[in-house]
Amino acid sequence: MSVMTKFMNFLGLQEEEEIVQRERIDHNEEQEVETSSFEARKQTTKGSNVVSIHSQKNVRVILNEPRSYDEAQEIADHLRSRRSVVVNLQRVRTDLAVRIVDFLSGTVYALNGSISKLGPNIFLCTPDTVEIQGTITDILADENDYKKMR
Repeated sequence: MSVMTKFMNFLGLQEEEEIVQRERIDHNEEQEVETSSFEARKQTTKGSNVVSIHSQKNVRVILNEPRSYDEAQEIADHLRSRRSVVVNLQRVRTDLAVRIVDFLSGTVYALNGSISKLGPNIFLCTPDTVEIQGTITDILADENDYKKMR
């Protein structure tokens, strides 16, 4: 025992600390007994990367059919806000559609997102929080293969 401990015991301070510590230990043991198996699993999964679907906010997908090049910036703003955008370019000239796709490709690249072709002149632009899996084959290529098989 150190001199400081002896002095605190003499004043009666040491005993109070020991009592408080004993109460804390007893209280913690009671809490451990009261936790159910569900709570125990919940506590063990806190450190993992499991995310509940219900805890996330609503996810929006924006449908956009631009008529001019100026509307491409509006699509880029949606991407910056972490919203996925389906872009239908079927009603614009081919040269304008190429410019819009080039602009959106640069935007998607800068945001670490992705862009995928869904159909003729229809594209899906997603931010980095959305993962696109799988591919959609070109309809014309499938039709040609189908005709060859007949």
